[in-house]
Amino acid sequence: MRKVWTQWNDLKLPEGITHAPTDGIAPAAADLDSIEFYVPRYMGGPQAIATVPQMKKLKVIQSPNAGVDDVLKIRPEGVTLCNAAGVHDASTAELAVALAIASRRGFAPFAIQQQAGHWEHSRMPSLADSKIAIVGFGNIGKTIVKMLSGFEVTITPFSKSGRDGSLTFDQFDRLLPTFDVIILIVPLTDQTRHLMNAERLAAMKDGAALINVARGGVVDTDALIRELNSGRITAGLDVTDPEPLPDGHPLWSAGNVIITPHVGGNTEAFTPRGRKLVEEQLARFAKGEPLLHIVAQ
Repeated sequence: MRKVWTQWNDLKLPEGITHAPTDGIAPAAADLDSIEFYVPRYMGGPQAIATVPQMKKLKVIQSPNAGVDDVLKIRPEGVTLCNAAGVHDASTAELAVALAIASRRGFAPFAIQQQAGHWEHSRMPSLADSKIAIVGFGNIGKTIVKMLSGFEVTITPFSKSGRDGSLTFDQFDRLLPTFDVIILIVPLTDQTRHLMNAERLAAMKDGAALINVARGGVVDTDALIRELNSGRITAGLDVTDPEPLPDGHPLWSAGNVIITPHVGGNTEAFTPRGRKLVEEQLARFAKGEPLLHIVAQ
């Protein structure tokens, strides 16, 4: 019997596949030598992947996340790595849209006023008529575009390839100062680390909003704090650098920012979609068929 470990011990398993005991964030030491197909526990953090190098028979890592930069660093040579493309599209996209609305409509200062019990009427920008850049045009980026389609906005997507009607990244700097909202949904790579650096943040239009549902390292945190505290731009962040954001970090007290604790994909929609993907992948694995969403082999 070929052994799998996931966080769900009641999956529909194909013939020839058995599930290792599920107890805790990662497999027990006694099972490490026999696991061939591994699905790290969702939101398990570094502990969930720490034992991967010890899995001597491992053939497949099915990440529960769309981004796999952390797993790529520890993936043993020859082990197939798949991501969870499609699983988090709706949840992450809806949070991106929510943060864009919240940033444009002034939810951050309104929340402070509510806590203070102070009524202060003020006019804020609207999402309607905004020019929006979607930086990263994979599945989630395309879902964000669909969700924004009813908001009377102008959308310009950017991608590395320029496929599906998007512009290539080399055109971003020229258009950056024209955008009212910039939504980041790119993977973290050597090329995208500090994509939004001090120069690009300074080039943003006065009053524009930066929305990051990608990875914290895509933005230069210190430069962002300076821009936020100047009052010139706003931000909605589901990811930060560092992460988790430590108590007392100056980003917490920066002006005009809404921070959510990396919950873009972590909704009740994850479980049925995640289970469905894993069951499909296990069926393919058992039959020797090509797996879906391969990132590395």
